[in-house]
Amino acid sequence: MLPALSEMLCGRSAEPLRLCHRLDRDTTGALILARTMEAAERVQKLLRQHRVQKVYWALCIGVPTPLEGILDIPVVERETDGPQRHYKMSLSPRLHVFKDGSTKKIRISRSAREAVTRYRTLCEADGASLLELHPITGVKHQLRVHLSYGLNCPILGDHKYSHWGRLAPQKPPKAILQALRLSLPQARSLLLHLHAAQISLPAQAAEEDPIVLQCPPPKYFMSTLRRLGIPPPSLKSIGYPLED
Repeated sequence: MLPALSEMLCGRSAEPLRLCHRLDRDTTGALILARTMEAAERVQKLLRQHRVQKVYWALCIGVPTPLEGILDIPVVERETDGPQRHYKMSLSPRLHVFKDGSTKKIRISRSAREAVTRYRTLCEADGASLLELHPITGVKHQLRVHLSYGLNCPILGDHKYSHWGRLAPQKPPKAILQALRLSLPQARSLLLHLHAAQISLPAQAAEEDPIVLQCPPPKYFMSTLRRLGIPPPSLKSIGYPLED
């Protein structure tokens, strides 16, 4: 689509637009495209330096405890057990927590990558919650893994990370299915409710303002919120901007 988009926005003689970063498949929202190689490299450098602030909205099954906080758990790619073996991202925690509440420090995998996500709960209803997410790092599938395995709140429509060892559709609770007017077999058609709402680039000079790019959620996301009785989030209310 990039050549056609370049022609539509910049004219037939324009160079193809360049992707500066990526979104997970089925994730919606803001995506930065650059008109020149120089601009793309500048944005990618800011991303490597963790100077680009991203904000996501996720509609999750369950309500996190606590309602807001920071998840600082490394993530690693592993092969699952069982007959349906496949590779997916998983947590590689630094501590093992026993049933009595005691902890033991464990060595994380050498291939694990540091992953930090800041989150807060915006609203909850019918056993679902709307979260605002600020990823501090940018590891593959970080948000989905942290929510599902770290908070036990998988994203609605995330069929990959709702189970560990099985390749099977997500099974939302009965209350959510009733609110969405879906049967359990129909739940396999649920789309991933993860949306990149905002990306902020720092100012290039003292007299300039940061570049803030925003994107409203798609219609299916808003329709699901409405059926669950969750007020739609506002781009104007995105909270706690991070310090440089």
